[in-house]
Amino acid sequence: MINRCGWVPKNDPLYIKYHDEEWGVPITNDQKMFEFIVLESAQAGLSWITVLRKRENYRRLFHRFDPKRVATMTERDVTKLLTDPGVIRNRQKINATINNAKRFLEIKKEFGSFSRYLWNFVGEQPIVNHRRHLADLPGKTKLSEKIAGDLKMRGFQFFGPTVCYAHLQATGLVNDHLADCFRYKPLSEIEL
Repeated sequence: MINRCGWVPKNDPLYIKYHDEEWGVPITNDQKMFEFIVLESAQAGLSWITVLRKRENYRRLFHRFDPKRVATMTERDVTKLLTDPGVIRNRQKINATINNAKRFLEIKKEFGSFSRYLWNFVGEQPIVNHRRHLADLPGKTKLSEKIAGDLKMRGFQFFGPTVCYAHLQATGLVNDHLADCFRYKPLSEIEL
């Protein structure tokens, strides 16, 4: 029997696939990083599975997570999205996605890539935690507060410390797989 992190429902193939193949795998590709920014921001106040089930619709409706194309979306696009059940129909979150695409591109221009900007916060190596219980997983950390604060200063929206920490976990900047999870050791040995 495979031992997974305790937050993974045993009967949800989509969630299991996400945990086993994506969550915590270090990402350095900017478009993939932007995808997680969009999805994590959409999650704010909701469960991750809600967003995960709408992911393909987000991919289609937000131009395959191309930040250049998302940055050019207009009020007309927003109005259309607000009628589409394939996304979370929240005007503030949709507007934040478009805004964040613009801010993302500014950071990319300044640092050469958004991923480089973000990985600089962790010394360009994943932080490997050794957590044994779900109760040990924090909702936010000093690091996520620092990064979220910097991103807020740069104009990001819907990306506070809790969303930021979820993003760091999802994109592998932080390995928060529980120590007895089958993904913990292989991801702990990755060097960038």
